Parts: sequence; C-alpha cells; structure tokens
Amino acid sequence: MLWKLLVEYLRPRRRLLLAVVVFQLAQSIASLYLPTLNADIIDQGVAKGDIGYILSMGSVMLLITLLQIVCAVTAVYFGARAAMGVGRDLRGAIFTRVGEFSEQEVTHFGAPSLITRSTNDVQQVQQLVLMSATMMVAAPMLSIGGVIMAVRQDVQLSWLIAVSVPVLLIGVGLIVRRMIPLFRKMQTRIDTVNRVLREQLTGIRVVRAFVREDIETDRFANANEDVTDTALRAGRLMALMFPVVMLVLNVSSVAVIWFGSFRIEDGSMQVGTLIAFLSYLMQILMSVMMATFMAAMIPRAAVSADRIGDVLETETSVRPPVRPVGFADRTGAVSVNGKRRGELELHDVGFAYPGAEQPVLSGISFTARSGQTTAIIGSTGSGKTTLVNLMPRLFDATSGSVRIDGVDVRELHPDLLWGHIGLVPQKPYLFSGTVRSNLLYGKPDATEDELWQALAIAQAQDFVREMEGGLDAAISQGGTNVSGGQRQRLAIARALVKRPELYIFDDSFSSLDTATDARLRQALKHNTSGATLVIIAQRVSSIVDADQILVLDGGRIVGQGTHDELVETSETYQEIVNSQLAVEDAA
Repeated sequence: MLWKLLVEYLRPRRRLLLAVVVFQLAQSIASLYLPTLNADIIDQGVAKGDIGYILSMGSVMLLITLLQIVCAVTAVYFGARAAMGVGRDLRGAIFTRVGEFSEQEVTHFGAPSLITRSTNDVQQVQQLVLMSATMMVAAPMLSIGGVIMAVRQDVQLSWLIAVSVPVLLIGVGLIVRRMIPLFRKMQTRIDTVNRVLREQLTGIRVVRAFVREDIETDRFANANEDVTDTALRAGRLMALMFPVVMLVLNVSSVAVIWFGSFRIEDGSMQVGTLIAFLSYLMQILMSVMMATFMAAMIPRAAVSADRIGDVLETETSVRPPVRPVGFADRTGAVSVNGKRRGELELHDVGFAYPGAEQPVLSGISFTARSGQTTAIIGSTGSGKTTLVNLMPRLFDATSGSVRIDGVDVRELHPDLLWGHIGLVPQKPYLFSGTVRSNLLYGKPDATEDELWQALAIAQAQDFVREMEGGLDAAISQGGTNVSGGQRQRLAIARALVKRPELYIFDDSFSSLDTATDARLRQALKHNTSGATLVIIAQRVSSIVDADQILVLDGGRIVGQGTHDELVETSETYQEIVNSQLAVEDAA
C-alpha cells in the first residue's frame, strides 16, 4: 500500500522529483570529488612543500564545497515541496472519502481513529517522502560513487568495503525487523489515547457530576503508559542502531589505517591516497547508514500507509445510483418527477446491522403525507433513531423500500435527496462561527428577514437578540457556549431556513420546557403547513396533536392512529402515557 500511495501521489510531482535527483546528483558528485582533491593536496602540495599548489587546489575545494551546499539546499527545498504536497493531497483524499461514508463506515473506523489517520498517519508518510528526497536519493549515489572512487584509489584495500558493508546491513536489518511490530502497535495505541481524551473532553461535565476525575485520570494514564512503553521499546531499538553503525564505522576505519600503513611502508601507497580511501569508505558507510535510517522509517510509514489505504479503499455502503432520478438546480431547489410534495412512504422496511443476530427494524410500513404531522414514539432501544437514519439514507434499508414522492431514495442522487429533507438530529450540532453562519448552512443566500423569521418560529428570536452581536454572535465548536435548549432551537431554525418539503425532528424538543415546546409546535403547524413533518419523540405532550402516531416496540409498529385512538387501543402507548401524564390529562 505504501508503494501504491507514493506512486499515485508523487506522479503529479514528477518535475519536483526530477529536480531533486538532478541537484542531489550534483552535490553527490561534488562530495565524491573532494577526497580526491584532498589527496592531491597532501601528496603534491604538503609532501613537496608546494604552497602555491595547496592554495590553488584549496580554492577549488572551496568552490566545489559552495556548489555542494547550494545543490543540497535546493534539493531539500524541492523535496520539501513534494512531501508537503503529498501530505496535503492525502489529507484531502481522506477528508473527501470520509465525507462519503455512511454512519456504518464511520462507526466501523471510529472518530478517534479517523482523526489519527488523517493527521499522524499522513505525517508519517509525508516525513518518509521528505527524508527520501534528502537522504535516500543521495545514499545510492554516494555509495556507488564511493565504491568506484575508492577502487580507483587502491584496489587491494577494497576487500574491506566488501566486508564492512554487509556486516552493517545485517546488524541494522536485525534491529529494523524487530521494530516493525512495535510501530504497528504504536499507531493503534495512539488511536486509543485520542479516543480516551476525546471522550473525556466531550463528557467533562458528566465526569465531574459523578466525581469520576480520579478514575478517568487513571484510564488516561493507562492509555498514555501503553503508548509510552511502546515508544520506549521502539526508541531503545533505534538507539541501538547508532552504536552498531558507529562500531562498524570505527572498526572499518582502524582496519583501513592498519592495513594501509603496511602498504605505505612498502611504498605501494601514498599517504594522501590512504586518506582519500578512508574518506570514501566513510562516505560509503554513511550512505549505508542513511539508507538504514530510512529503513527504520519505512516500517512505520508502511503501517500508516496501510491504515490510510483502509480508509481510501473502503467504499460507502450507501452508494449513489448509477442513473439518478431527478436533478438539483443551481439555486438548490429540488424536484422529483416534477412534483414538490415531500410525501414519505415506507414499505415493509427492515434493517439489521452487519453481524447482528436480530434485525433492529422489521416490517415497518406507513405513509407520512404532506401537510400532516406524523409522530413516532417508543421506549429506548425500540429503533426510533435507526428509523430516522433510513429516511435521509444515512443507512440503506436491508429489506423493503423508503420512498419520497413515490421514488425509492436509492434511486435519487444524494444531493437531491438531502436537499429535499430538513433533519434536526437528536444531538444538535452547531459549527464554530456565528449564529448567522450556522443558519445559512442549508441556504447560503437566505435574507436576514428569512433568518429572523426562522428564529421566531423556533422560539429563538429573543435570546439571539440578547446575545452580543445578534446574528453575528459567536458560536463555539459544537455550540458549547449556548445552553442545550438554545442549541436545539438554533438547529430547528437552521432547518426552517432551508424550507425543505420534508422535516424530520429526531427528539428535537426534549431540552425545551413544556411552554416553549407548545409554542414551537404551534408555530411549526402554521408555518410549515405545506410540508411533511416527522417527529420522533420521547414526550407524549410533544405529539398529542399529531395527525398520526406510530408506536414502536422491539423494532416493530405495535400501534398506529391519533392520540385518542391509541389511548383506547394500544397497550404499549397506554403504558407510555401513564408513565408521563396524570390520568386526567390522558383521558
């Protein structure tokens, strides 16, 4: 997967990579030429006392060194541009793919893991590209060129190269082999730290309310300790790598000087040649060391690439139709078969999670007509939220069909379908920005009058006017700077601004007091008269005026009718009513 990702995302940067190769080649040639010049200075200048030769050749060495520095810096610059571009494109690809996922895929990976994959994992691949451009490209040039130049200096000492290089490769290879599983564990345990930290930050008020600070601290400490332990084990192996490399380097240097001294003594080698050979051997071994250092990075980058590939290769279970029905025009208005009614029909719908023994929903059939309010009520775990997720096709029904205006939602283009629906989720989420930016989320060209009208219907007008800045008042991430009831009302106003044909309120009135709930429902009734309203509720008082009420129990509809009809005919509904209302109110 690592190789596949590199080929795919480096292909558009061929020119940058070519520039890296050219400048690395130039700086490698300069590096390889310097020991030969140094040998000439020693043998021809120092040994003979020729100061002029020393100065002239020294000037040449300075110019070559300057050229080497310029080429090296330029190569790093182009390599960094290529690496940063790969990182940017990988993050963009992951973001785009995750945006296509259904709830099923997001749940499968988990939010903490997806965050790690789009940040830390991408960084590992990006770092590998950068280090490859600065080290891996130069390493083979220096090693191959060093061997050639060393043999030119003295053939009889070249056996030392044939011994020291394999010894270095074997020693470092054994270390790298043990590092691979540790790097795989590292990324998984970083996921765990992200998950625990995210849970604690999100649920900080719950933690404090139940005095769980010490327990959560221990829980984070355990996850943190796991990461630390894995990092230390990998760090110890990496730290062991450098002593092995330096041992081989130093032993090789001693061997060159030892055996070279005998050749100098018998007059078959000059001192400058020995120094040059030693320099080339050091260059060869250093390039091998750079390659092995890269080899230590490759396993972790390979693990990260596999994790990135898992996301990029995962197809969403909610796939757009090959030949979608209908279209969305530029203004965002939608049409289905030329009609704009928003009638919702479910025919024998069933849903089961992958691997589950029992379906969550089965045999669900009803019609929610335009201009009417359809309410769904049931105990916790009865399948209400799952049913809601099927309507805008966040999941696909495993049996039966969900239809809007007679068209199966699986035949509609997702943009057309979602443009047809205004969904207020059970846990309303506001984006960082302002009240205005959140309200414009569904209709960017809405006027200020439309915004205030939506706020008035949602019973949010008064508190928004009191906020500093009004419509331009700041909203923090998730809407944490407003109360739960205010957050719900702003989410309802956001859906109202959109003016869809089908409204779905997933337990969207639970944080409102009874009086505000009543006013809001009355305002909705008068201002959404032509639309279809589907309300999921826990509270009976929120749905007593609904045109039809569906009672869910165990994933099945066990009652259907108006409030008065169900009080008389549905035992399950009677239990819900009696648990919430006084007998006089239920009569």
